[in-house]
Amino acid sequence: GAGRAFSAGADLKARAAGETSTPKHGLQGMLDAIIDFPKPFIIGANGLGVGIGCTMLGLADMAFVSKSSRFRCPFSALGITAEASSTNTFSRLMGHQQASWILLSSEWVSAEECVAAGLALKVYPDEGFMDHVMEHANTLARLPVISLMQTKALIMAPHQEDMAKAVLEENAALDKLRGAPANQEALSAFMEKRDPDFSAL
Repeated sequence: GAGRAFSAGADLKARAAGETSTPKHGLQGMLDAIIDFPKPFIIGANGLGVGIGCTMLGLADMAFVSKSSRFRCPFSALGITAEASSTNTFSRLMGHQQASWILLSSEWVSAEECVAAGLALKVYPDEGFMDHVMEHANTLARLPVISLMQTKALIMAPHQEDMAKAVLEENAALDKLRGAPANQEALSAFMEKRDPDFSAL
């Protein structure tokens, strides 16, 4: 990502304006393409990653994070549910309790915590970060692509169908929760620059 954010997540102002449905293309098409991508998929996250900017790490074959990067899955705080197959990938990569905390708590997670949990492979200094990421990419690029693709296919075979199924189930849950009272309160609080109050819900 450019600037201070790897990915700032969904446009909450658009959500507050009443955009509630999950599009069939755009994000959905991107997730389908990533899950089916036959070659190694590498992420270099060099800033803040919110929402999809965090959950996408679970789709990577290898994810690298810069030292100052931080990540957050704010779904519960927004009155919605997780996306990008994270309800499948996070528990597989990190274990049930780590995945539950990150997906349920809406708390920030540091780069070091991501690596310790298994959500990223390595953390590198901000200075020269992408050079380190490209070293890994170039190491793979020097190897026969047919071998990389076959090995990845074997690694992914037990998980691919479940990942795609999780995306569909998450989208159905998101469609149900978007625009519901908890989500409306969260978005109103965001627009009004106040803390949400879910006590009456």
